[in-house]
Amino acid sequence: MPYTLLIRHCGQLLTLAGPPATRPLAGPDQANWRIIADGYVACENDRIVAVGPMAELDEGQLTPATRIVEAHGRVVMPGLVECHTHLVFGGQRAAEFERKLRGESYLDILAGGGGILSTVRATRAASEAELLADALRHLADFRRYGVTTLEAKSGYGLDAETELRLVRVAREAGRQQPVRVVPTFLGAHVPGPEYAGRPADYLAMLVADVLPRLDPAEVPFVDIFCEQGAFSVAESRQYLAAARDLGFGLKIHAEQMHELGGCEMAAQLGAISLDHADYLSTAAAARIAAATQGRTVAVLLPLVPLFLRLEQYAPGRAFIDAGLPVALSTDFNPGSCPSKNLWLALSMGCLKMGLTPAEAVAAVTRNAAWAIGQQQECGSLAPGLRADVLVLNVATLPEIPYWLGDNPVRQVFIGGELVAENP
Repeated sequence: MPYTLLIRHCGQLLTLAGPPATRPLAGPDQANWRIIADGYVACENDRIVAVGPMAELDEGQLTPATRIVEAHGRVVMPGLVECHTHLVFGGQRAAEFERKLRGESYLDILAGGGGILSTVRATRAASEAELLADALRHLADFRRYGVTTLEAKSGYGLDAETELRLVRVAREAGRQQPVRVVPTFLGAHVPGPEYAGRPADYLAMLVADVLPRLDPAEVPFVDIFCEQGAFSVAESRQYLAAARDLGFGLKIHAEQMHELGGCEMAAQLGAISLDHADYLSTAAAARIAAATQGRTVAVLLPLVPLFLRLEQYAPGRAFIDAGLPVALSTDFNPGSCPSKNLWLALSMGCLKMGLTPAEAVAAVTRNAAWAIGQQQECGSLAPGLRADVLVLNVATLPEIPYWLGDNPVRQVFIGGELVAENP
């Protein structure tokens, strides 16, 4: 078939392609992927069919129907993969933000009925239509930032029916707009308020009453928050093992505030990603990398300590050097990161976690795709993958993290179709 879309004269074409093919990028590989000067990307319908330098373009594949996009020397790269968000929730917590700035602690706010419990109340009270409208609005914002695939966790219902409703809304939001949405079940965010002081009973309820009502083909991952005040390592192990037996892939929120061993435990169970990891030691990271042969991804969330005004950031540089693949994400949620700016997270990954610009770009594309099991569909520019492509308003890769907080996106293509364009 002739080309239906051609993006040509790309100043730097960031393909994210290169070995290894069977695992995420780690160590030197996280920076040593292919960049093509004066390149092109050619697509047939929703798939990429050719990538290379302009000198190798087959002009015979062009027809009057081919849509030609002139990149005019700009950076062209894969669509962003947002691999850790809490997309569906009710309300917002701006009033708590002011209280924190006045010096109130999270525990003070929680004791007064705020914190996650306020979001749970707002989420339970919201209608399905209201939750869907908010999710679609958030996805439109993500799309303008160049996000073309996004993971959406539940976790703000904390009862069986609301958690199932959040998953349902996430799936419907994915159907109603072009960004691919990958649902993750995070019913085990914290124990529901009706189970205060009884975390094991809450997890038993999820295993007995909720997980069997989910289809791993539609909701591929189960997640849990392993931390003081949430769930212990032993409780998390039992829950994740039960989820694995039901056919779900595994994820974990762990080592966010303390090094408890949750990351190593989840890696032993075959978890696809270990998220937060601010307190994961370099030695533990090296053990995980060796034990999993570099197939488990550390998803780092630098905007969370920034927003919470914390000093501890995950040692991303040490993780990469230890052979542990690193992805970056916003952790978009109403409490600890009300931001959809994955470009800012990319910059903070460089500034506070020690990643190079090339490593950080890999962390929001190819490695992020691995972290949600989508590497066969997105994260790179290579024949056979979905035609998710960004044209940026910068000329070189280092400019991406340099323009702090900017949205560099000029055009967003998902499945070969133009879905967003910024001035």
